[in-house]
Amino acid sequence: MVDYLETAAGRRIAYEHSSGKGPGIVFLGGFKSDMQGTKAVHLQSFAREMGRAFLRFDYSGHGQSSGAFEEGCIGEWAEDAMAAIEALTEGPQVLVGSSMGGWIALLVARSMPDRVAGLVGIAAAPDFTEDSMWVGFSDDQRAALVRDGRVELPSEYDDGPYVVTRKLIEDGRLNLVLRASLELRGPVRLLQGTADADVDMSVALRLLDHLQSPDARLLLVKGADHRFSTPECLAMIETAVADIT
Repeated sequence: MVDYLETAAGRRIAYEHSSGKGPGIVFLGGFKSDMQGTKAVHLQSFAREMGRAFLRFDYSGHGQSSGAFEEGCIGEWAEDAMAAIEALTEGPQVLVGSSMGGWIALLVARSMPDRVAGLVGIAAAPDFTEDSMWVGFSDDQRAALVRDGRVELPSEYDDGPYVVTRKLIEDGRLNLVLRASLELRGPVRLLQGTADADVDMSVALRLLDHLQSPDARLLLVKGADHRFSTPECLAMIETAVADIT
């Protein structure tokens, strides 16, 4: 059942929480995704089987939460995640971040180290607003972004184009995590498909290189795409979560 959390920033965050023992598991979704996705729902079932607490939620501007997607940015979505973890969970949590959620997970771990027991990144996309979007823009797109404050990009996942705002790009630059060493106290598991058209394998290797963790491992899965949602991939996510808890 969906419940709602009113944050100190005035945003209304939709969430589903299952009670259980700790450390709990928190799923952090991707850019324009919501908590009803295959991986989020599957992980909740897996957590229940293990008797573990589980939290999934929608960032503001996503799914059933308040706000417009185009008005959001990385910093605000990380704030949503931290507010949800602070208010809805107890003790250290295992963060499972998919795509953009991997970036959000790293920001949470940096800001709330005592609340993070470990981290699983699924096609993690840290710094993508700068290293993928901005770097990939044409001169005309960059000019339009500066002039109009927004640019439309085609999406293979939706019926129409999606908007990238100047706010998203500029805020992203304030939240970059791959420009310096990343200190994580707990274990880290990174899962990356070799057929991922959205996040290149080099991103996973760069992230692994920046991590300072007592136990950090990267699993490259031949042929897996960005969704990482086949039965085989879902089983790998289960293994990664179980391995660090």
